This record gives sequence, C-alpha cells and structure tokens, in this order.
Amino acid sequence: MGLFQRRPQAGETIQYYTLGQNKTVLVVGLGNPGKEYDGTRHNIGFACLDAFAKANDFGPWIDKKDLKCQQATATLAGTRVILIKPTTFMNLSGDAVQAVANFYKIAASNLVVVHDELDIPFGQIRLRIGGGSAGHNGLKSIISHLGEGFARVRIGIGPKEPEQMDSADFVLAKFNAGQSSHMSELTREVSAILSEYAYGGAQLPQETRSFIV
Repeated sequence: MGLFQRRPQAGETIQYYTLGQNKTVLVVGLGNPGKEYDGTRHNIGFACLDAFAKANDFGPWIDKKDLKCQQATATLAGTRVILIKPTTFMNLSGDAVQAVANFYKIAASNLVVVHDELDIPFGQIRLRIGGGSAGHNGLKSIISHLGEGFARVRIGIGPKEPEQMDSADFVLAKFNAGQSSHMSELTREVSAILSEYAYGGAQLPQETRSFIV
C-alpha cells in the first residue's frame, strides 16, 4: 500500500491522497553537510526535518556512515517514521536515499522528500507526487536511483534576486533578513504537513499552502 492513495472525487479534477497504514515510511530532507551550509536556501530541507524531529520527540540524530546519512527514528500512531539527512553532497543525495531504502526495504511510494524549489515564490509550500526534477540536482540524483514515484514537499525560495545572479550561487546563499524572520513559520508549517502524513487518516489535496499571511 502506498504512502498516498488516490481517492477520486466525482466531477472534480483535484486529486486527493491519504496516508496508508504502512509499517515504515521514509522522510528525506535535502541539503549539504557542513556548518558552512547552515541557513542557506539549499539546506531548508535539513532545517525542516530538524524542526519535525524536535516537535515529535524523535530520538537523537545518529551518523550512519554505511548508509551515508544522519538518521532519526520514531513511531507515530503505529507508523515507523525514519528521517534522514544525506551526508553526501546534494548532487549525490540519491546514493544515501537508495542505501536507506534498500536496507529497510522501503518502496518509493513510501518516500517523502522535503526540498527547496527555486521556481516557487518564498512563502509557498507545494505538495506533489511524481514528476521530474525541475533542474534540482538532489531530486535528479534520487530519481536516477528510485524513479519519479515519490512524494515531495516543495518549499519556495524564489524568485532569484538579482535575476542575473547565478542560480547555484543564489541557492547556496543564506536567506535575507526578511525571509529569515519567517523561518519558524515555515518550519512549523512543514512540520504540520509531515505530521498529517505520519499520523494517517488525513485527506491531503495536491495543493499549494502559504505560510506567510
């Protein structure tokens, strides 16, 4: 049974999903290892997993060198939830995700990836299942190992300013002061989304959520 199950609604075009009662799910936050990358746009996936782990009393982060990640685990409403932050650099994220998925025998349908998205405005979070990488090297790496059939929590970090700035430089820079003031709102909203998945029974549209009022 997949992490999200489609529940077609007669006469509606929006697709809804619910969390199946799975034994184990894997939630991946994308980012780069090293203190120099803390607080950068590309590491927002790490920050959101830290907040989710703290809010739900996960165990400590454990360095799993053989699985190329830091890992924290908890059981929420009968579902075992494994959180990982790859210790590979972003471009090799798929190596860690595949290693963990193979070790715990987790299908791509039971995988959620939390990541930054340059094409989405800051202040929006979009939920999606499947699709391409949209140029995101971390997603590209995961797709190359596991295919496209996993869920994504896409966190807006755009638009790029100034426009002429190289995209790689922009995503590796820290959030500006105004954006940084909203970090607690952002991580709290993502934590709420992940809690809906983990505790099950929620009906989640493939939607856009705004965390800045």
